[in-house]
Amino acid sequence: MTTKISQEEINNIAWQACDTFRGPVDPAQYKDYILVMLFLKYISDVWKDHYEEYQKQYGNNEERIRRKLERERFTLPYINYEDKDTGQKEKFLADFYSLYERRTRANIGDLINIVLDAIEEANKAKLEGVFRNIDFNSEANLGKTKDRNRLLKHILEDFNKPQLDMRPSRVSEDVIGNTYIYLIERFASDAGKKAGEFYTPHKVSELLAKLVQPKPGDRICDPSNGSGGLLIEAAKEVGSRDFALFGMEVNGSTWALARMNMFLHGMDSARIEWCNALTNPALVEKDRLMKFNIVVANPPFSLDKWGAAEAENDRFNRFWRGIPPKSKGDYAFISHMIEAAIEKEGRIAVVVPHGVLFRGGAEGRIRQKLIEDNLLDTVIGLPANLFPTTSIPVAVLIFDRSREKGGINEKRRDVLFIDASRDYQSAKTRNLLLKEHIEKIVAIYKTRKDVDKYAHVATLDEIKENDFNLNIPRYVDTFEEEEEIDVAAVQKDIEKIEEELMEVRGKMDEYLKEIG
Repeated sequence: MTTKISQEEINNIAWQACDTFRGPVDPAQYKDYILVMLFLKYISDVWKDHYEEYQKQYGNNEERIRRKLERERFTLPYINYEDKDTGQKEKFLADFYSLYERRTRANIGDLINIVLDAIEEANKAKLEGVFRNIDFNSEANLGKTKDRNRLLKHILEDFNKPQLDMRPSRVSEDVIGNTYIYLIERFASDAGKKAGEFYTPHKVSELLAKLVQPKPGDRICDPSNGSGGLLIEAAKEVGSRDFALFGMEVNGSTWALARMNMFLHGMDSARIEWCNALTNPALVEKDRLMKFNIVVANPPFSLDKWGAAEAENDRFNRFWRGIPPKSKGDYAFISHMIEAAIEKEGRIAVVVPHGVLFRGGAEGRIRQKLIEDNLLDTVIGLPANLFPTTSIPVAVLIFDRSREKGGINEKRRDVLFIDASRDYQSAKTRNLLLKEHIEKIVAIYKTRKDVDKYAHVATLDEIKENDFNLNIPRYVDTFEEEEEIDVAAVQKDIEKIEEELMEVRGKMDEYLKEIG
């Protein structure tokens, strides 16, 4: 009987496999090597599992087995390899186990690259470009030959442990996908500020997904999708497999992580594009932006040099409300997201720094137009220190295009403000949102009622009176009255402490005289 492995077990074993790289390789880089190896091991184990199943059905009929395997999600081809130095020729399957058998070879880094290239070539429709940004033979990242070979030998041995047997008969696809996300989260903690390009804390992603309330049939997009965690959380909220996922990511290695993340969650049809969403978006149909029911994002905060010059002549007319400052791209992402949402229907949720709520100039003018157009639905203040990249508090803005004229919510003319900045659990390095915090925020979001010192439904007139400043304390009074101080009691305490201090000093003088 096959023993099933638990989520915690596989998480721990996978994280232990990272020990080989800890120290010699920068945390922001070793995540790529570990996650690619996890993906390679997974597809190799699936192939091995299915090969053994077909063997039971068809015996030694290799031709029939091969035809069955060619219909798998991922095909693993055979490699005809000739060693450049020795001239030795051999044929082996492009999988993890062939590499493990050759782990002591002097050219193991080159062999890993060859296997990955062969797998990519055999699965071009799905994997084209996914392994292009990672080099297992890189001296710059992995050290000189002797050190590099030692690292790669160890990682192959670490992933060959029986506990990391990821055959479908032993471990479910959900568990593997969760392990991938678990590793990304751990890498983000190690990488610190370098983690911003690829990671949104899981609970923040979960919160955004619940707020936008995706439903069956929705097209869901993240224009700065990082490693794809927010898209996956939004997909989970649908409650069925009836959805379509789309994303854009500007960083090549992060784009590759997102593609693998989709595959490990069984979301093979997700379309994740490697491009700059602000200057050259690839999610385009007939020279127009693709439109989505749901648009969610945690874009880079206040991105410098985001493309303001190109925005002057934007062919998609995304910045008609105004061009954001060239040194702060927050409203550039917001403008893109709103234009990418379906008219009179689309829902948008975006994580932003608090400056977006009150900064003036071009940002103030864009903010005012968004409010006057009745697009802004909700402003939520979250705690400080939630992200590995910054300790500042952040906010979530929700825009709703169904509030436009002709939309089903066009009569809603208010904005809900929620101050959840004090709802968190302190942890060693950063604060955490818990399940109960998310449930509280979502419940208030759905009921849209005032809650003392927590939430307020503001009219457009109120916001106009505040000069379209969305700073949350202007709408949610969180001031706590100080307890009345009993001055006489405090004075008595002071006098008592002074008496005790004089007594201690007297004893110290006596001890010093004895010593002297």
